[in-house]
Amino acid sequence: MGGVDRRSFLKRVGAAGAIGGATVLGGKDLLLAQEQSGGHRAGTDLGHEAKAHGGGTVGSVDHARNGFDPHDILTDFDYGEVSKDSTGRTVREYEFVAVDKEIEVAPGVFFPAWTYNGRVPGPSIRATEGDRIRVRLTNTSEHPHTIHFHGIHPSAMDGIPGAGEAAPGESFTYDFIAEPFGTHLYHCHSLPLLQHIHRGLYGAFIIDPKGGRPDAHEMVMIMNAFDTNFDGGNEVYALNTIAFAYMDRPIEINKGELQRAHLINVTEFDPLNSLHLHANFFNLYRTGTSLKPSEFTDIISMGQAERHMLEFTYNFPGNFIFHAHVTEFVDLGWLSSFEVS
Repeated sequence: MGGVDRRSFLKRVGAAGAIGGATVLGGKDLLLAQEQSGGHRAGTDLGHEAKAHGGGTVGSVDHARNGFDPHDILTDFDYGEVSKDSTGRTVREYEFVAVDKEIEVAPGVFFPAWTYNGRVPGPSIRATEGDRIRVRLTNTSEHPHTIHFHGIHPSAMDGIPGAGEAAPGESFTYDFIAEPFGTHLYHCHSLPLLQHIHRGLYGAFIIDPKGGRPDAHEMVMIMNAFDTNFDGGNEVYALNTIAFAYMDRPIEINKGELQRAHLINVTEFDPLNSLHLHANFFNLYRTGTSLKPSEFTDIISMGQAERHMLEFTYNFPGNFIFHAHVTEFVDLGWLSSFEVS
């Protein structure tokens, strides 16, 4: 099936197709297999609504081989090594290593990623507004890399070629004050920019307001996708890298508990991505830079690098799906679910 792109293949198998376990990459080709079991996957027990939707994968991803698990990525905030400087300001220090690494993005589907600390997305950095951030990037790959932080900082810390780029075998330390508070991101800004972002060099950068926010169960949700045959179009779509990861194992949350999701879009090759929450609405805090919501809705569309904070509560137990509101994205991996107890 070399040369068959995702759209012509989907037309062939029908819109309810699922990503299969058999692939032949060789750097170029991807085989997709139609699942014929009405949405049921061996060893998986989904709620009725999720099963009826018909999406999923055949087989499972080896998270141990990848070295990261999408369920851990949801909540593993990295607060750094904490100390105080001579003025009493909190200092948070982080170590980042850029390394090339093959990762499995769907069962049997491998992608030659460029990573921070061996994972995609990279660590979810978290600080409080006014903290001093120091991030040391060591580049062990064959390409120059940077870390460009969305936020406010001096030009020398901008993480672009000529201002914070680390050549292969070299290091650079970014040093700046965390501001403004909000849901932000970081990504590599070396050239060609498309490859450095698409290959996996990005992550969440969350700055909390000095007064904090109400207690909530918090999650990082990064919408991403992968052009596995490098033809300029994505074959796999996901939330936190692994196709259908939260359908195979739904995200477990509690009824009546406030949920806070930091939603970030880094999807390349598509101008927009989106999230639709089933059977519920959410308060939307655009870019997370306000203490008051700007909208109450059940769907949000976002361009690349756009990010928002969402807050919601489920009042009923059960299995509730959420997904991109683009059918093709859903068919190719961007379909998730909550299991509300």
